[in-house]
Amino acid sequence: MKYRKLGNTGLIVSEISFGTIPILSGNVPVLPHYYSPDEETAVEIMEYAYRLGCNLYDTAIVPEYGDAEIKLGKFAKKIGREHIIISDKSRFFEGNEMYQAVLESCENLGTYADIYFVHQVDEEKEEATFQKGGAIDALTELKAQGKIRFVGVASHYYSILWRGARDKRVDVLQGSGNILERGMLDRIEKEPCFLQKGLLLNKVYAAGILPSFFEISDLLSGVLSYPISSALIGIGTREQAEEAMKEEMEKYERPSFWEVMARLEKYFEPIPCDRCQKCRCIFGTEIHILFRQYNYYFLGKDYWALRKLDLGIRESAKKCEKCVEMTCLKQCPKSIKIPQMMQKIKNLVEIHVRNSRI
Repeated sequence: MKYRKLGNTGLIVSEISFGTIPILSGNVPVLPHYYSPDEETAVEIMEYAYRLGCNLYDTAIVPEYGDAEIKLGKFAKKIGREHIIISDKSRFFEGNEMYQAVLESCENLGTYADIYFVHQVDEEKEEATFQKGGAIDALTELKAQGKIRFVGVASHYYSILWRGARDKRVDVLQGSGNILERGMLDRIEKEPCFLQKGLLLNKVYAAGILPSFFEISDLLSGVLSYPISSALIGIGTREQAEEAMKEEMEKYERPSFWEVMARLEKYFEPIPCDRCQKCRCIFGTEIHILFRQYNYYFLGKDYWALRKLDLGIRESAKKCEKCVEMTCLKQCPKSIKIPQMMQKIKNLVEIHVRNSRI
């Protein structure tokens, strides 16, 4: 295992870190898959990853991640709290709620969190998070009190991470990306302000999809070629830990986006969207998310992806059809024919709905 600096925090973290979604137990329907091991087994899996060199473990508050936070606390006590770095998070954007959430997390863990993130900040929750008295202010106060060590912002949106990178209160960022959905990583690589912050990267396997099409080593090598601190991998078994962590990489190689597309084109006709998020729709449609779900449908997440696509695609496609400004076309670096793709997605959903009624 190799190690990297976590921005300016002074922490040194393993290049591959442990995401605790797969070891949770509990009724968490928003999560696509988890193994639900008992407490003893979960602790044993985390300890195995530790023996392979992993020192960073990422979790979230109960019940968002089921009981993963509690299991992680048991592991920390067994292995010795000083030997690992704990990254925790919760989806509260108002200051008082975030403050209480951190206290609850510390109780569940039985210890402090090294990094605590405002989780899944989007543009709707942006101002509540960053404003005076918001979640970041609460985390800053908790840091001053010694209840956490560092303040974090986690988001799937480049604009949020960019704002966090320029905010002096924020120490660490957590974003998503992989060799397919690399647009945000490409933008981060070009912005010097991100180098001052630690950056944890999730969705490296794209919700578990990409290992069916690419070698694990290629997926990890590709993202580690970017200036990130650590790649967060969901681990649910000893075998998964070994697959991700056993071999130390001598060098990092990044396939081109079009090489990735060529591999996927053997199976279907993917929309060549890397989720750079530069396409801004005047009606507020999140085009990159629709394109992701379309690709995910063909990559194996058919039911899950279609269920999400069915939420408003007809209205979005109708607005797109009538739009005369077409700013998204001007903004797209890949020159994707966005209006045609929107109609294609709508047709896919309608076929699915029609077939489900037969």
